[in-house]
Amino acid sequence: MSGIAEGPVTDWMVANVAGVRPPLRFHLIAGGRSNLTYEVADAAGARYVLRRPPLGQVLATAHDVGREHRIISALAATDVPVAPALGHCPDPGVTGAPFYVMGFVDGVVPRDASVAEKAWDERARRAAADSLVDVLATLHSLDPDEVGLGDLGRKEGYLARQLRRWHGQFQQSRQRDIPDVDEVHDRLAASVPEQGRAGIVHGDYRIDNCVCRPDGPVAAVLDWELCTLGDTMADVGMLAICWTRPGDRNPARPDSPTLLAGFPERADALARYASASGRDLTLLGWYEAFAHWKLACIGEGVYARYRAGVMGEQAGIDLTVMAEGVLRRAGAARRALDAFESAR
Repeated sequence: MSGIAEGPVTDWMVANVAGVRPPLRFHLIAGGRSNLTYEVADAAGARYVLRRPPLGQVLATAHDVGREHRIISALAATDVPVAPALGHCPDPGVTGAPFYVMGFVDGVVPRDASVAEKAWDERARRAAADSLVDVLATLHSLDPDEVGLGDLGRKEGYLARQLRRWHGQFQQSRQRDIPDVDEVHDRLAASVPEQGRAGIVHGDYRIDNCVCRPDGPVAAVLDWELCTLGDTMADVGMLAICWTRPGDRNPARPDSPTLLAGFPERADALARYASASGRDLTLLGWYEAFAHWKLACIGEGVYARYRAGVMGEQAGIDLTVMAEGVLRRAGAARRALDAFESAR
């Protein structure tokens, strides 16, 4: 299988993950557009998840699976639900890149509205929404030093570093001129809000990056590859723009489960977060613009990797739609920033 040397990976898992029984079967899980994610099943019917970087050359520091493994290992002892961290292989000689293995968490992965509609009634959808918000507030309440993540990243200057990082990676990945990305970068950089107490920032927090229980609550938060320390309001901005409701113009997630009956309005979800966290959301509009802009930068990188053929064997990817999505997201960032500045 592309990205997996089945023999060496099997040998490594048998030697390093307790209870694994060969032979193993590997399946590339559809939906991942950053690190590659595989479901692994053993002869006894046990299931695992293996994560590794994309095939070929990748941007420096963008796909550090060892970092992901460290984060979920540290969070296992907290009230933030994560998958069990089972093993990390730093040796690229096993399958061409480092990888890590975590336990398979069974449940609902609400990738879109159709999945959530089939899996949940309105009561379960409301439970999923409330849990999603409460888990984020819990994550942001953690002291990084107390959970062993105090050196995960620099605590100060998060937003300025994020702007430099994503603009730099956009410039490395760009396939065409997108003036909105450059303009919004400059405007955001000139108006960075003052950062409060540094916390753990997930980096891509939304409902489709979770496994939820059949009755709704979050069973495990996934996709920690962008996690670092800094301004936790960045997560709130991402949650807000992905909390799509009927009638939204150019939403970040047109097919989000939050479209469905049972999910509260965006304002109600944000009010719940503010109450649980004690945070002032006055400057949320800036963070929403930043979230749209970051998604545009990430989207251009994903588009570049798919064009280069380094994302494994995933059918049904329309590169034209993907390219247009980056332009829409950049435009949404500019409009969000215009609205925030006009309201000030």
